[in-house]
Amino acid sequence: MSVLTIASLKASLPQFSLRMQALLDTLGLDLTTYQADHIALRVNDLALAKALHQDWLNESEELSVNKINGRPIVVVKAEEPLVFGTWETRCVELPYPGDKVYAEEGWEHAEWVIPSAATTPETFLEDVFKTFPDLKVRWDGLGELGVKVKLSSPSGEGERLSNPTVAFKSKGVCVKLHPVSLEQVIESEKQ
Repeated sequence: MSVLTIASLKASLPQFSLRMQALLDTLGLDLTTYQADHIALRVNDLALAKALHQDWLNESEELSVNKINGRPIVVVKAEEPLVFGTWETRCVELPYPGDKVYAEEGWEHAEWVIPSAATTPETFLEDVFKTFPDLKVRWDGLGELGVKVKLSSPSGEGERLSNPTVAFKSKGVCVKLHPVSLEQVIESEKQ
């Protein structure tokens, strides 16, 4: 197995974007007009997570280190945008490893903000269906297509904003939708 580096991660963005687009096509989601909020890595090794964390700090600003689900989640804002497909973002989420072992290390998910005043995953999903009627049509058949769906309201210590999430996972990548940007959530922690 090759060791992940910032350079190898950047080089893998085109392949990641193809996998993300395939999942979006399966879902019937057209996110081309939406800003990608952030992309996230998954690593299994604590030493690798620490090394990547330090490497990102050489070309990024650390926005947050917060404990979520018992493990540190680092968020950095890169000096240069990271481009994947038709999207770009400067925010990267690096969760330190927990109990779960990932079959594949590297880019795992991307998240987009879908404007909504919803405060629960269920009401947010209703707004998502209004915004993306094709998703509602496909909803009942997603499991048969190998897509796992999860509704949640993840939060870290000190967060004051509700940020319900709808996540779709298939073939090692995940698309997450939520109504509030990661930077807004981090800002709420400081209030």
